[in-house]
Amino acid sequence: MKSEAQKEKNFNRIITVVSIVVPIVVALLFRVKIPDIERLGFLPPIYASINGLTAILLVFAVLAIKNGKRQLHQNIMTSCIVLSLLFLVMYIGYHMTSDSTSYGGEGLMRYVYYFILISHIILSIAIIPLVLKTYARAYLKKFEAHRKLAKITFPIWLYVAITGVVVYIMISPYYPN
Repeated sequence: MKSEAQKEKNFNRIITVVSIVVPIVVALLFRVKIPDIERLGFLPPIYASINGLTAILLVFAVLAIKNGKRQLHQNIMTSCIVLSLLFLVMYIGYHMTSDSTSYGGEGLMRYVYYFILISHIILSIAIIPLVLKTYARAYLKKFEAHRKLAKITFPIWLYVAITGVVVYIMISPYYPN
């Protein structure tokens, strides 16, 4: 039977690999276009809705744990991770069948859009190890360490989820028909 320290070490290795590989694979797949396939233009509102649902569930998860409902909290957080994976698959699918859409707004809104977009992208990469480490600490029953890291992870994940919706709303008028 593995010691707790060995389990944590194994989790940390996996988390490090996943945290490096996922952004690289996404960046590489972004450049791949599947030939002779219909554009999956119906996906952006779906994956934006998934981001919105994730944001709502994150808030409910915090309320659940504050009310002592640990199992509900765990179930909701697991759902948030599954939704994030589903988002990622759809996002990649869309971008492998569609050209990127340029933001058509002008003036101050252009700067606002790009600030939100760039901060969203950077934090969406940073959130990967934070979510996985926070989840691993709970799984290993290191609840004090889990709580400490969750105080950092939660607002960043919430920001990423909300700004995903905001980016979609701002870019959607410029999607090709």
